[in-house]
This record gives sequence, structure tokens and C-alpha cells, in this order.
Amino acid sequence: MRGSVRKRGDKWYYSFEAARVNGKRNRIERVGGKTKAEAERKLAFAIAEYERSGEHFEANEMSVSDFLDYWFENYVKVNCKYNTMINYETIIRKHIKPALGVYKLNALKPSKLQEFINDKYIAGFSKSHISNIKTVLSGSMSMAVHPYKFISSNPMQHVKLPKKNNQTKTVKKTLSEKDMEKIFERFPFGSNLHMALAIAYYTGLRAGEVCALTWDRINGDELTVARILINKNGHWFFTTPKTKNSKRTIKIGATLMNILKKHKEQQYKYKEHGGIYYKKYAQKNDAIIQAPGNLEFICTKPDGTMITTNSLKYLSRIINYDLNIDFNFHLLRHTHATLLIENGANIKAVQNRLGHSRISTTMDIYSHATNKMADDLIDILEENCQH
Repeated sequence: MRGSVRKRGDKWYYSFEAARVNGKRNRIERVGGKTKAEAERKLAFAIAEYERSGEHFEANEMSVSDFLDYWFENYVKVNCKYNTMINYETIIRKHIKPALGVYKLNALKPSKLQEFINDKYIAGFSKSHISNIKTVLSGSMSMAVHPYKFISSNPMQHVKLPKKNNQTKTVKKTLSEKDMEKIFERFPFGSNLHMALAIAYYTGLRAGEVCALTWDRINGDELTVARILINKNGHWFFTTPKTKNSKRTIKIGATLMNILKKHKEQQYKYKEHGGIYYKKYAQKNDAIIQAPGNLEFICTKPDGTMITTNSLKYLSRIINYDLNIDFNFHLLRHTHATLLIENGANIKAVQNRLGHSRISTTMDIYSHATNKMADDLIDILEENCQH
């Protein structure tokens, strides 16, 4: 394909003949710059891009770094939730690009990728973190094969996670009864963060799910999870939960119901006392703004200020440093589920309560609890199958 350049006024233009549309000629013309040489360079680039169906690079010259940028822009930003997008961007920037970004995409071999994963293992990263890195690589490389057709096969399909656990530190999965007594003693009923703690402990909800709860999500003895609270560029937004199964309605027991009832009565008194100074919230599209509106958050401070996931980070610091308890808010979810499983709850029912997409996720995370159940089965057999 050939094109031409010409000068009009003080600028140079380039043009070339594109495919016919409805049988008619279709000539493309664009500004090329202030000089003939600049216009000719842009003409050559434009023709090459056109002949590659709009791609800005040749597949055989593409670096892993350029491909990840392309994948992130054209898939992740369009299809993934905001928190997932941020996590993927961090993994790409901090882990994948520094080690693999300079390599050509079509020359990347399984052996190199396996070395990369092994290096992360040797460096002491947790199994879950390495698994997340592997997920990004596997997903992006799969799309490089299809639909992008940049490479012929996915080199990640042969890469395995190291099986042996090299972590010397034992990861604490649950909080003991004594831990919970100390935590609720430090944050008793009436304190700013008591309600968030109670909801998470008695329901197993995630932090973002707890903070997004409004009173209209409580109906009798049922609680509905349909959205989460996230921070985006310094502003708070509602977004849909982590997975389709995360949208769920669960039963709540009498203990939490009584706490909620007392909290609502107290909240009403604060609202009456605060008058026009009591903070109110409204929803504008998915954004949460401070304005008169119908958003009545369950977890609030005495002046009506909403409790956010930032508030829960403060909670974690206090529990870690003041109470000397190894704590993060997600441990309340693990503790809730473990208590259910260890006391004989049906694993499928626990999966639905937690909003896991696959029962294998529930089984893997709470394997220590399911192991106890297996031991309990033997005890049952020994007690009831004697001759």
C-alpha cells in the first residue's frame, strides 16, 4: 500500500487509500506535522498500523511489558471490578514487569516462568500471593493466545505452584474465645466500632460488605448482602460484591438481632440530639455523598459519620498494638466460619453463607476445621458402632 503527503497552509498532511466502503473509495487523510519528513514518518506508521488491523506493534516484536499494558487497558479496565483492577496493576508493576517485562512475548518459555514463580516462593511470599501472581500471568497469557492471537500457545499452562510450604511463620486463621472477649471489652457496645465487629463476628461478612450495610438490608431475621463499599481516588462508592454468589441473604441469630435493635435505638437518639449537625448521606449514581438522603448506614459514629474500611484499619492497629492480638478484620470471617464448621454445620450451608463461588474454596480455606470434623467422625463411629 502506498500513500502520499502534501502541504496545506503551514502544515503537511498524509493520506492513503483504505478498503472500499459500500463500493466507494475510502481515502484517509490526517495531519502529519509541520515538515514533509514528519508527515512521511507518520504516513509509514499509519499504513503499517492499518495493515495490522489497528495494532500498534508487530506480534513478533512485542515485549511482555507492552502486552501487559495492552491486556490491562483492553480487558482488565473494561471487565474487572475496581479492587481487582488495582490488585492486578500492583502485581504487574511490582512483580511481573521488573522480572519479565523486557522479554519478547513470543519467546517466553515455561522454564523462565517457572523460575520466576519459584523465585517468589524462595523470597518468602505467601502461597496465596504467589497464586495471585500466577493468576494474572495465566489469564493474560491465555488471552494472548485467544482471542488476540499474539502467541500460539500459553506457556503458563505448564507452570506449577511449589507444593512445599517454606513459610516458617504460622498464619493465624482464627481468633480464640479469649481474644474475642478482650476485643469486645476494648470496643464495648456504644463505641464507634462495636457494631462493625459484631456484624462481622456473627455473620462472616467481609469488611466492605459490613461497611456498605444500610438498615433497609435488614428484614426480620434476615440480612441481605448486595453491594460493597470501596474507596476510589479518595471518594467512597458502592459496587457489586466480589462474585455472583457474594450476593446473598443470610439468617441472623437472636444475639445479633438484639445488638442491632439496641444500636438502632441509640442511633435514633444521636440523630435527634444532633439535629441538623447529624451527618446524612445520599447516593449519586454509585458515589456516596454527604447530603440529605435516604442512605441510613448501620455502622456509624455518634455524629452520623459512616464507618469505612479505613476505620477498620484503625481498629486493626489498636487490637494489634494495644491488645497484642495478631489481628486483621478478615480474621472475624475466618473465625465465624470455623466455629460453624467445627460445631457440625453443613459445609454447603457455610459456603452459601460466606458467598463462596465454589465449595472447594470453603474446604481449602477452612481445612483445619474440616480436619477436626474428620476426627469427630471417627469418634462418632467409635461411640455408635460398637459390637
